[in-house]
Amino acid sequence: MQVERAILATEVKAAAPAFHQRLQGKLASLPKVGERGVELVSHEELKRLSQKAAAVVRTGEFTPYANVILYSGVVF
Repeated sequence: MQVERAILATEVKAAAPAFHQRLQGKLASLPKVGERGVELVSHEELKRLSQKAAAVVRTGEFTPYANVILYSGVVF
């Protein structure tokens, strides 16, 4: 899967700073995300954007505001 964009809720920075740092590092290591940076939006905006999702993966993560929206591209 090629990830072109990644979006996190801004609230994760205050609610779980260590988790946020780890996640930022992992997402920044993805080539396209590293170029653009990880986008931050309010939790309400993240919920609104997720309504258009084509797929949802439930991981069992219980960290507050740990949701991530990934936009996938096409690998030719």
